[in-house]
Amino acid sequence: MTHSIPEMRHYTFNFGPQHPAAHGVLRLILEVDGETIISADPHVGLLHRATEKLAESKPYNHSIGYMDRLDYVSMMCNEHAYVLAIEKLLGVEPPVRAQYIRVMFDEITRILNHLLWLAGHCIDIGAMTMFVYAFREREELLDCYEAVSGTRMHATYYRPGGVYRDLPEQMPQYKTSVWHNASEVEKQNKNRQGSLLDFIWDFSARFPKRVDEYETLLTDNRIWKQRTVGIGVISPDTAIAMGFTGPMLRGSGVAWDLRKKQPYEVYSKLDFAIPVGTEGDCYDRYLVRVEEMRQSNHIIRQCVEWLKKNPGPVIINDHKIAPPKRVDMKEKMESMIHHFKLMTEGYCLPVGEAYAAIEHPKGEFGIYLVSDGANKPYRLKIRAAGFPHLAGLETLVKGHMIADVVAVLSSLDIVFGEIDR
Repeated sequence: MTHSIPEMRHYTFNFGPQHPAAHGVLRLILEVDGETIISADPHVGLLHRATEKLAESKPYNHSIGYMDRLDYVSMMCNEHAYVLAIEKLLGVEPPVRAQYIRVMFDEITRILNHLLWLAGHCIDIGAMTMFVYAFREREELLDCYEAVSGTRMHATYYRPGGVYRDLPEQMPQYKTSVWHNASEVEKQNKNRQGSLLDFIWDFSARFPKRVDEYETLLTDNRIWKQRTVGIGVISPDTAIAMGFTGPMLRGSGVAWDLRKKQPYEVYSKLDFAIPVGTEGDCYDRYLVRVEEMRQSNHIIRQCVEWLKKNPGPVIINDHKIAPPKRVDMKEKMESMIHHFKLMTEGYCLPVGEAYAAIEHPKGEFGIYLVSDGANKPYRLKIRAAGFPHLAGLETLVKGHMIADVVAVLSSLDIVFGEIDR
């Protein structure tokens, strides 16, 4: 009697959408041998927004709002790289106060990004409580966005030559409603009695204890470590070769941070450290991002102290680039003409090209701008921070189990608006 040898087959299937930021716009094709990953093929382009092409048809300032929508978790950071590229070609430098405001909001945005990343990462792995904790803090920081720009997400606050307006002296107040009585509203408004800077200072005083809460729940948690330690390991050499930047590169032990290595704005005047990992696994990437939140908080406090002591202009006084004050526009003909020309035609950049990059929460985010002397870009190319990380997914998951793909994909911190730009 002969026994037939069973045929061993690899299975290929579509995985996900799993991660909150991969809401149906990532097609991940996995080839598996039982539960083990043989290959992973990410197909992108399902959320193609054509941002780069759209920018070529609009005056420069009209595309600032498109930048917010690229990585819709790191809104002002996207704007920052774009306005820096324009300023490079124009040859202008914003006032120092505007530079401190930009740095402060970059770091607020970094905390916003890492909080949402942590919330999503935890919920992917099965830790539900963190999602509620992270959103509690995000609400307060989004209030800061709203106070300066009037909107909670797509701020369009940075401008070539500075920022849209100075920081408000009064925070919006909660009002009584059918859901909140007078005593509850009084508690909600307790830290809103002063200026925006007072509100941010109060938040930054409380935030380190909140980060301690996250670490108490996760850092030494046995289940958390089982799901992340030794998972998705990438060596420093491979990470560099694949174009990794940000926490993905620093998690592998490479202390590369544009804020230190190629300082822009006022980062060279501030005190902060670059956290790095040793193993290059999901756990180290988690530790790096948590420590980055602490460092960002430290930077924010330094900015608040400086801004409280140093009033001044927040945008350049060249009305060919920056609009005149609203009051002037209604009283002076020249100001009205400047405003009209700026809002309709914008301004022309000298012929040339520029690349400006910032240390975005996800890595190096760059804008390559080519001008032919017109009032809109001849070409705009975005160096998305998350794209190389997604491209390296197969290297990270090969040989792991299907369940580990969830943890690895989540540790990349990808948002598809910038990947499918």
